[in-house]
Amino acid sequence: MRRSVLLRFLGLSLAVALGAVIATAVIATYSTSEKLQGEIAENASQLQTDGEIYSRLNDYAGEHPTWSGVDDVVKQLADETGRRIAVTEPDGTVLADSARMLGAGPELPSMPAATIDVRNEGNALFTKASTAIATRMPPGKAEARVMMSAPYLMSPSWGLTDQERRERDRLADQAVACYQSKGTTASVSKGGGEGPQVIVESGGSVDGMAVTQVMKVGTAPVDDECMPTELNAPSAKALMINQDEVRRAVSCLKAAGEPFSLSSFKLPGLQTVVPANTDQPFSQTMLECTSKARSDALTPYVAPEARLYLGAKNAFNVFSGEGLLRTAATALGVLVIAALVMVFAGRRLVRPILALTGAAQRMTNGDHATRVPVTGKDEVARLGHAFNAMAESIQHHDHQRKAMVSDVAHELRTPLANIKGYLVASEDGVVALDQALVSSLLEEAGLLERLVVDLQDLALADAGKLRVHPELRDLSELAQQVVSAHRPAAEAAAVTLIAEVNGPAPAVVDNARVRQALGNLVSNAIRFTPSGGKVVVGVRREGDGYNLTVVDNGTGIAAEHLPHLFDRFYRAEHSRSRTTGGSGLGLAITKHLVEAHQGSITVTSKLSHGSTFTIHLPSRPFPPGKA
Repeated sequence: MRRSVLLRFLGLSLAVALGAVIATAVIATYSTSEKLQGEIAENASQLQTDGEIYSRLNDYAGEHPTWSGVDDVVKQLADETGRRIAVTEPDGTVLADSARMLGAGPELPSMPAATIDVRNEGNALFTKASTAIATRMPPGKAEARVMMSAPYLMSPSWGLTDQERRERDRLADQAVACYQSKGTTASVSKGGGEGPQVIVESGGSVDGMAVTQVMKVGTAPVDDECMPTELNAPSAKALMINQDEVRRAVSCLKAAGEPFSLSSFKLPGLQTVVPANTDQPFSQTMLECTSKARSDALTPYVAPEARLYLGAKNAFNVFSGEGLLRTAATALGVLVIAALVMVFAGRRLVRPILALTGAAQRMTNGDHATRVPVTGKDEVARLGHAFNAMAESIQHHDHQRKAMVSDVAHELRTPLANIKGYLVASEDGVVALDQALVSSLLEEAGLLERLVVDLQDLALADAGKLRVHPELRDLSELAQQVVSAHRPAAEAAAVTLIAEVNGPAPAVVDNARVRQALGNLVSNAIRFTPSGGKVVVGVRREGDGYNLTVVDNGTGIAAEHLPHLFDRFYRAEHSRSRTTGGSGLGLAITKHLVEAHQGSITVTSKLSHGSTFTIHLPSRPFPPGKA
């Protein structure tokens, strides 16, 4: 329960996607390597020659803004390989032709062997005899083109100035000195187009020969102090072009409303634009935006598109029957790994749900004290907190129910015991059945009747069936009626009872219910106000309704009792005496009656200074179905 369930599912999806990408890369790499090795075995010399020609010309295009000056490169390559090499513009205009340089002018082949377009196709690097040529002309004269990444993404040495190359040489020499100072054999290789490379002997050997490692981006250990990161960092030119490309692509995608995200490349500081959902392929809009952005960003720095004419060669098909079988096997492996990951993660996810299910079953069996342990802040943790709160509420209400049954039994027992005692005494002739005894029995029966009526009101309120019959009434007049009804009781207790009203107070209320609620408060105020005290019933406008207040200067209520005053059978003095405390249901009923009018009731009190009960009733009519 420590992380978001949504994030866990997202992480699983990304893990599966990553596995699929890795598997696809492995298949493509393995299949391509096998095919290339087969082609090289058949015609290694010709393949190496074509690859070297394409690589040299592609490098030239990536390092020069135009094709001017390519004649020297074409002539040198023709002399070295003994092949005719021609470079033309897309419309057929010849830029360089080794045959014409020798005075001959034979027609060019009908189809080019490759298209050199660094802006749109990237830079396919051809270095060493084992590197396969990605674009060449088959016997059928069909043109083959390979879509690759931008040149500055493929090699950290692309676009280096002379000063940057000298700095790389210095860093490489510094790294070698550092390795040697630690007893490790190391050297610098400065040949080829990759820039200076630090070669370190790993200490092992195969067939008596030392094993070496070229320290490139990502191959050096994280804690390697000798290998400076600047040695494999992209050039300033590459960073500038990359920033321009990303800016153009982002602008285009935003204008088209296409979702995207930025992904870091293995060379530090370089980024590339990818779909927002990495599981989805590039949309047509994203392909157009990224291709145009790359082309526009590279245009000032690389040569324009050109066609390369060479001898014919057979292209190979990466997806052979064996390759398809390998693809199926790898896909099955990915599915098995994904299933295992999902089973492991699913068990961790289901464990708290099973705990909740068990706790719910225990509650069904009557164990209301059951709780579930909760950790974390995710969705399942919030569900656990909600369950514990629900269990706490159920346990509390169960306790209230049991306490209510006990209280009701107590309240019924006393008057019934009195009635039975008087009747038994009368039957035995101990007490005469005179008028006084009858009056006492009637009083006890009246207490029972009021208690039953109060319980019925509470039962109706709990069931949501406490009905009110609203009509337009004057709350000021209603307050005066309550005062008049309770004035005899106030005079008997030597308490002054008055009403303070300021004109009419029209509101849509149930006259009987509001009188009952206000009467309960006035009766309590008189009961707890000593002789010579004063009780004031007031009505005043407040917002969109009226406040009905009952203020006394009686004994007051302690602060610890205030939160429980409206609980049924609650008495602040805990005496259970109906002489001073009533049945303990009056305030609970009052609260239900007020809430049935969409109102509210509050109380403030201070010991020895009296209490103030405030009923707020809205003056607007009841919405349909609320009466």
